[in-house]
Amino acid sequence: MADNKNLNFIFFGTSEFAVKILEKLIENSYFPSLVVTAPDKPQGRKMIMTPPPVKVFAQVHNLKVEQPESLAVKPPNGGLTAMPFDLFIVASYGKIIPKSILDIPKFGTLNVHPSLLPRFRGPSPIQSFILSGEEKTGVTIMLMDAEIDHGPILASQKLKVESHIKYKQLEEKLAELGGEMLVDVIPKWISGEIKAVEQDHSQATFTKKINKEDGLVDLEKDSPENIYRKFLAFQPWPGIYYFAQKNNQKVRVLITDMELSKSGELKIKKVKPESKNEMEYEKFMKL
Repeated sequence: MADNKNLNFIFFGTSEFAVKILEKLIENSYFPSLVVTAPDKPQGRKMIMTPPPVKVFAQVHNLKVEQPESLAVKPPNGGLTAMPFDLFIVASYGKIIPKSILDIPKFGTLNVHPSLLPRFRGPSPIQSFILSGEEKTGVTIMLMDAEIDHGPILASQKLKVESHIKYKQLEEKLAELGGEMLVDVIPKWISGEIKAVEQDHSQATFTKKINKEDGLVDLEKDSPENIYRKFLAFQPWPGIYYFAQKNNQKVRVLITDMELSKSGELKIKKVKPESKNEMEYEKFMKL
C-alpha cells in the first residue's frame, strides 16, 4: 500500500483554487511526481504571456510541470503510461481529461469539486451558486469518470456561507475546505476504508462557462436582488456593467461600492463610465 511518503501521483490544476489544494497536499507531505496545468496565456491590454497560478506555485516548490494544449491525443510527453501511478488528483484544471488517462492510476482519478454534487456540475459552480440565491454549498471529492462531474462520491461536506459573500472569498473558503477533505480522503480511499457512492443523477444541475457578456445588467428591468447577486458572483471578473439610457455609454459598477439596502433597493455609490475615471454615481447621473 502507498503512503504519503511514496505515493506516486500527478496533480492536474490551473487556477488559484487549485493552488490552495496543491499547497495543502504539500503541507501534508504529498508531493506530486508531475504537475499538469494549462498553457501560458496572453493577458491584459498588452497581452503579455502569463503563466497560470499553478505553474507559478509549482516552480517555486521545484515541482516538475507540463502544459499540454490538450490531453485528447496523448498524455504529456507520452509519459503517463510509462510508469505505474497510484493516483491522479484534479482540481480546477479547466480541460477535458479523456477516460484513457483517468483510468491509468491504480486508485483512479480524484476530483475536488466546489459544490455539493450533483448540484452545479460544470465550469462555474461557485458563481452559479451565488447567482442561484441558495443558502448551502460545499465541496465534493469524487472519483472521476468519462462524464463531467458525474462520477461517484467519496466525501461531501457542507459549508455555511454569508449571504453577501463575493466569489473570491467563497472560492478561498471552499479551497481550504477541499484541501482538508482531500488529505483526509486519500489514505482512507487507498486503504479501502471508504467506498464510492453513485450520485443521484436525477438531482443534477449544470453550469456554463462565464464570459464578459454575463456581466451586463439592466437597471430598469432586472430585479435589485438579481443585480446584486451578479455583482457578488462576478468579482473580480467579469464585473458588472450597464449601458446608460441617455447616451448608451457603457458604465462599469465598481467593486466595493454597491450594496443591497434593507428596503430592498439597489444602492450604487461609484461607477466608471467608459473612457472616464471612476466617479460618484450621483455625480455621473447629473452629467
